[in-house]
Amino acid sequence: MPVAQLTLEIRIEHSRSLKDRRQVVRSLKDQLRQGFNASVAEMDEDTTWQSATIGIAAISRSRDYLHGMIEEIERAARRILNEHGAELVDSFWEYLES
Repeated sequence: MPVAQLTLEIRIEHSRSLKDRRQVVRSLKDQLRQGFNASVAEMDEDTTWQSATIGIAAISRSRDYLHGMIEEIERAARRILNEHGAELVDSFWEYLES
């Protein structure tokens, strides 16, 4: 059964504290979890206030469905980040077959 993994590298330019960073990251994670049936987690530690890495995983019987879902998640993440004054710097995804 295919599993899709999406990694998002984000930049939070306006962040001046860990609290600012957490607000953006938490909002992104909550909205993606609520809008999609996918697992969302922060992948890095709170080492820098102005960047974060988010990992998203989804499973389905259909690779085509996963492909469309990952594209939708990426578009939604870009929109959410723009609303918070952050930007999606890089994203990459892959299939993991089990």
